[in-house]
Amino acid sequence: MRRTEPAGHGPVRYGPPLPGHGLPPPPGLVAAATGTRTEPIGGSAALLDAARGYWTRRGLSADRDRTVAAPGAPALLLALTAALGGDVLVPRPCAAWWTPQARLLGAAVFPVGTPAECGGVPDPYALLETVRRMRAEGGDPRLLVLSVADDPAATVAPPEVVHETVEAAAGEGLHVVSDETWRDTLHEPRDTLLIGPAEMLPDRVTVLTDLAGPFLPAGWPAAIARFPGNDTGTLLRERVLDVLTALDARIAAPVASAAAYALGEPDEITHRLAASVRLHARVAAAAHRVLTAAGALVRPPRAGRHLYADLGPLRPALGALGVADAQELEDFLGVRLGMPTPGGHRFGDDLGALRVRLATGSFLGTTDDERTASLLSPEPLELPQVHSMLSLLGSTFADLRDDDARRRESPR
Repeated sequence: MRRTEPAGHGPVRYGPPLPGHGLPPPPGLVAAATGTRTEPIGGSAALLDAARGYWTRRGLSADRDRTVAAPGAPALLLALTAALGGDVLVPRPCAAWWTPQARLLGAAVFPVGTPAECGGVPDPYALLETVRRMRAEGGDPRLLVLSVADDPAATVAPPEVVHETVEAAAGEGLHVVSDETWRDTLHEPRDTLLIGPAEMLPDRVTVLTDLAGPFLPAGWPAAIARFPGNDTGTLLRERVLDVLTALDARIAAPVASAAAYALGEPDEITHRLAASVRLHARVAAAAHRVLTAAGALVRPPRAGRHLYADLGPLRPALGALGVADAQELEDFLGVRLGMPTPGGHRFGDDLGALRVRLATGSFLGTTDDERTASLLSPEPLELPQVHSMLSLLGSTFADLRDDDARRRESPR
């Protein structure tokens, strides 16, 4: 197939956004999005107090002077990276928006492999070896970014893995930024234990949450950060505010009002979030069944609105169609499925690996009426718009499976 020109699909300007809700916002959230005032840098008292309440309900105390808000998680991570200085470590793969900030600042980014059971958190032994190698080569590792509930892998790291990794990072003097954007989107919250790094080592962890994960539409950028309650946290917050001030990175007043409303978690918000998570979990599970039946390698999705599939076992069939790397896979599936299908190279994986992220929001319909029907239906997988997309996914991968199977058959 004809390859997309690299200049037209650069890793930064054309990086994939967070997987969206695929749903219209609830009426109360829309009504809350008002105001024409100028929001202060770092967030108003009302917004910061709402963020404090949100964290307190999750077992993390937070004073107002330990909290900052910004127009989206990328702006916050940029400010954090600039404030800390040095080089950055990330798991491989990682969220597409983590590494551009460090590279923009001239910092080196070092990917670290993850354990077999999960993504989002580096293997602790691989982390130690990477830090040793960085320092031996003259590097200055200072920051580790991780996520317990992960994009793109859609896994939830076991507490013992998180603990070992955070202890290893602390032993090497690294500051940890825990991206907890997806912590409120667990598919089976009663059966999934999520413990964040700040609950294990509060003095060395900054928590960051993009509110587009649980609450806000993707087009309403807002994020919050919680800093350690010590002198290091005080200094880091002040430096972050300096960077945000230099960038004039203010949340728009209507978005700040909506964010404060959502962080207060009234019934409308909590009921919508629970219903949305149930819907995306069912669609993700159905897509997982389709992909694994075709021979793809996919960890069962446990959080978020996405899956991450390794199509390496289908390489012969894909190769016959001119698909030899992640960019060509992205192009091929984007055309066949009619939806964004970012390749693994967007998330720091090798270009030659045939990996792809699929977002479940694309399965819910193309209009607000269809998406709302998907949310309200007791059997969303049977709705025409959802069923047709799952069928298209199934037929696309059945073709690949069948071609691959025929190639393995001996002549008769």
